[in-house]
Amino acid sequence: QVQLVESGGGLVQPGGSLRLSCAASGFTFSNYYMNWVRQAPGKGPEWVSGIAPGYGNTRYADSVKGRFTISKDNAKNTLYLQMNSLKREDTALYFCARGRAYSDYDFRGQGTQVTVSS
Repeated sequence: QVQLVESGGGLVQPGGSLRLSCAASGFTFSNYYMNWVRQAPGKGPEWVSGIAPGYGNTRYADSVKGRFTISKDNAKNTLYLQMNSLKREDTALYFCARGRAYSDYDFRGQGTQVTVSS
């Protein structure tokens, strides 16, 4: 069955960095758009970034552009999110999600918590 398992979250100070990973299984990873979505306490889901199949073109939400980098390794069926210059407002539960377009998804993982605090 389809599985997406995120890891790499944690507590980090403002200005710090984290790298999230998402291990995918149960589907042909290279054929799907893969996205990162986050949800802060008391708020709805917010699309963060996506990477297309094929050439791997990427897109970012304005709130993270220039600070976050999405990438993937099709040989390892793994999606990544490098997060630099973290801000308190980046605090959220981060999910990876597969879809058929940027910001579109039909399945997501359980998430990994990112907390930015001093």
